[in-house]
Amino acid sequence: MPIPEDVTGEEIDKDVRQELQSLPKTLADDVAKNLVMVARLIDEDPEGAYGYSRVALRLASRVAAVREAAGFAAYATQKYSEALAEFRAARRMTGNVDLWPVMADCERGLGRPEKALDMAGAPEVHKLDKAGQVEMRLVAAGARRDMDQLDAAIVTLQSPELASSSVQPWTARLRYAYADALLEAGREGEAREWFAKAVEADKDGSTDASDRLAEMDGVEFVDALGDEEGGPESHEAAQSVSAPDDDLNSDSDSDEDDVTDEDVKDDMSGDVVDVQDDKSDLGEKDDNDDKDDKD
Repeated sequence: MPIPEDVTGEEIDKDVRQELQSLPKTLADDVAKNLVMVARLIDEDPEGAYGYSRVALRLASRVAAVREAAGFAAYATQKYSEALAEFRAARRMTGNVDLWPVMADCERGLGRPEKALDMAGAPEVHKLDKAGQVEMRLVAAGARRDMDQLDAAIVTLQSPELASSSVQPWTARLRYAYADALLEAGREGEAREWFAKAVEADKDGSTDASDRLAEMDGVEFVDALGDEEGGPESHEAAQSVSAPDDDLNSDSDSDEDDVTDEDVKDDMSGDVVDVQDDKSDLGEKDDNDDKDDKD
């Protein structure tokens, strides 16, 4: 695939560059350029990013950073089985647990939310940093919604990180996920409050919380250009509201179930991460499933 002239390969992270030093220089430069293209395109053109990741993978499949990049490119194009295989390979090479939440989300994408919940209760979660634990909580809540366990999903998201007034990189997405779950449960007043809090924390527009809040308030967007002389009459601009984004992947919508507080306590009695009232601890991971995840 063609590489733009402005791409030198030097743009990649220094840790990745260090990994590539095990390769001959010319080969390392080629791989680096393809990895730069993956990073450049993955948000706007995931299919293009996927193509460059396959080139890098063909050139240097034994480099962990290449396997990880290939995994994210596959994940961005919803090739969840392929993504999971690449993430597992990268983890075997490095022993790093950072990919654990996105691996669990791949299980959701493959229609296995129960497996994702098993991973949420695994010992690996305790090794994650704070950001990783929040990601794992978002994935677990999404898995609960996949299983039509809306009340359990709401409880799962209740945490010190959610209650904190400080703004962290994950704050907007966590508040958004909580607001979206509350809205689906019919708790509109609380949902509006948390959408507003998500807007306050969302400085880079990572969610569509402002659109959701405007929709709840009945705000109509008007095409300002419609009033210009000779132009058409003013009309309401079509407002496109994105699907709920309560974790690394979109959730399947479900009706509220009849889970009681007692059911939640019993079903989520694990040791993953502490939440308010200790209601949202996720279940302990089955030893056999843990063995599968490490294969």
